[in-house]
Amino acid sequence: MIDIKDIQKVYFIGIGGIGMSALARYFKFHGKEVSGYDKTETPLTKQLVSEGIPVHYDDNLELAPKDAQLIVYTPAVPKAHTELVYYQQNNYPLMKRSEVLGAITRSSFNICVAGTHGKTTITTMVAHILRHSEYGCNAFLGGIAVNYNSNYWSHKRDTCVVEADEYDRSFLRLTPDVAVISAMDPDHLDIYGTPAAMEEAFIEFAGKIKPGGLLISKYGLPRGKELKASNHYTYHLQNTQADIYACNIQMQHGTYVFDVQVKEWTLPHVVLNMGGLHNIENVIAAIAIAHRLGIDAEKIKAAVEAFRGVRRRFEYVIKERELTFVDDYAHHPEELRALITGAKGLFGNMKCTVIFQPHLFTRTRDLATEFAEVLDMADEVVLLPIYPARELPIEGVTSYTILDKMKNPNKQVLSKEQLLQWVKEQKDASTKSSNGWLLITAGAGDIDTQVQPIKEIIE
Repeated sequence: MIDIKDIQKVYFIGIGGIGMSALARYFKFHGKEVSGYDKTETPLTKQLVSEGIPVHYDDNLELAPKDAQLIVYTPAVPKAHTELVYYQQNNYPLMKRSEVLGAITRSSFNICVAGTHGKTTITTMVAHILRHSEYGCNAFLGGIAVNYNSNYWSHKRDTCVVEADEYDRSFLRLTPDVAVISAMDPDHLDIYGTPAAMEEAFIEFAGKIKPGGLLISKYGLPRGKELKASNHYTYHLQNTQADIYACNIQMQHGTYVFDVQVKEWTLPHVVLNMGGLHNIENVIAAIAIAHRLGIDAEKIKAAVEAFRGVRRRFEYVIKERELTFVDDYAHHPEELRALITGAKGLFGNMKCTVIFQPHLFTRTRDLATEFAEVLDMADEVVLLPIYPARELPIEGVTSYTILDKMKNPNKQVLSKEQLLQWVKEQKDASTKSSNGWLLITAGAGDIDTQVQPIKEIIE
């Protein structure tokens, strides 16, 4: 077993991943020499370089350090990756990202947030409340917290807030004191095979909670009664059958004001400056955790009001009377449903256009009917080609697999180049329509690289 405290030089294969980059920052913060490879340069890898972490973009043994004492890799890296194969064949110490995270948090007090959607926002909300209130925590996030422009920070308090990722069963390496399960919808069936097998993994994750620990799960989850913990609370947006819920919700100038009920405790007049009712549901779970830790009620409210969100989670790119442009990471049908429902709830009179990039051939194949049903909620849909990530193409599976199941006639598949030309042609008619234009870009691939070009065109 590697003791990571003794490691001085760490090399990351896939360093640009959101979870990998948080670990790279952790090692850098603790004085280790850190470098890495990723296949493409992104704003995040540029940020890592600016922080003193060298990154290269060629799968090239000449560039891979031969004196690295630990190689950290992500399952998203192809098995035939030249550098990875070299390190494997030459018996270097290798650990998956999840193994490293498990080792780091083995002896700490851990708040671990899991779920097929909502986990990044809840994790970031919890970590932000703990930081803003000066309670303190070490944060390993699956997104960039807008308040701090980072997915990692450290504190002397030995409390870790961790996004618990179900992909590759990574979250089963964690040992939570407090755990959240936000959703158990079918996903990653390339790993689990069946929805039932994925649900079993979440039940197993709940079983990892330490004796005397707390589980907070979404009310109404499939097999929710099989989730066991010493202390178990449920939460829901407004269902009073849950132990934690919101009430007296009001919308004031694009901001939500509401009360939170947690068992026998009430937190009145909470202000949240984020769009989407699903984000009220996310924040009430975070508030319940903060209350459990004994954080003062007024400090909790101040932290929630100051929360500026997570990059690419209902992120406003433009917010004007005639035009609202929202960018979001949504890549699962239920995430898209929450996104479109939330956006239309706030800007219901505007023409709603969704530009969606499907992520993974397997997910598109397995959930095409569900994607089509949800995208039909928009007035107009543009699909980009599937982003393959770690996968090779599957014969017969393309973005048309979704398009052909849609009932909405206002639909098309465009390349990225065609998309920008289409936006140029659309902008005047859509922004000058009587009700204005609600434009949404969504997906977990590289659609975020199109956000700035689209913004420049429509501004």
